[in-house]
Amino acid sequence: MPVIVFATPKGGAGKTTSALLLASELAARCATVAIIDADPEKWISQWGALPGRPANVTITSDVTEDSIVDQIEAAAAEAQFVVVDLEGTASLMVANAIGMSDLVIIPTQGASMDAKGAAKTIRLIRNQARMARREIAHAVLLTRTSAAVASRSLRNVRDQLDQAGIPVFETSIVERAAYRDILDYGGLLEDLDRDQVSNLDKAVENARAFAREVLARLKAAQASAEVK
Repeated sequence: MPVIVFATPKGGAGKTTSALLLASELAARCATVAIIDADPEKWISQWGALPGRPANVTITSDVTEDSIVDQIEAAAAEAQFVVVDLEGTASLMVANAIGMSDLVIIPTQGASMDAKGAAKTIRLIRNQARMARREIAHAVLLTRTSAAVASRSLRNVRDQLDQAGIPVFETSIVERAAYRDILDYGGLLEDLDRDQVSNLDKAVENARAFAREVLARLKAAQASAEVK
């Protein structure tokens, strides 16, 4: 089953939030989802300990660079989707997970420093692809964007990525209070109280659009692999 890896060396880029949004949206569609929580902060594991975690979501948090390949392989044999939230450093664990992936998502905020971090991750992906002698699908996901207007720095980062020929998600993750609330209170976005959370419907639609694009990219990557 598809293995979707979230990787970036830049802290605060929205990696864990994006991984959790995807996992929760897939679970809301009744898919079985295995999350490999390899982030040292274990935010997703903490979310999983709160009330409301769906029964079709499992979380593995005891992950090492020696075990991650076996854990991803075992999870892929049991679940329809595997979502891996990696540590924010360039390490053997990160390289091994990327080598196992069907799609690598690189969360990036609209700033030059984040773009440099994304470029570092892409170099690692390309090296792993050369070693594996196969293409590893990947794309940058712009995160924590404004719902109102794109900043000049965000437009600059997008232009840099386009000029470098780096694939970028059409959907960006907008800064929403609801995304913080699911980490604080647990459950899925749809479980939050609309009277207590502003713009919840817009947050749900944003997360759904992201999940739809992930599925489309997985399908395109599979079709490309079959052609080759």
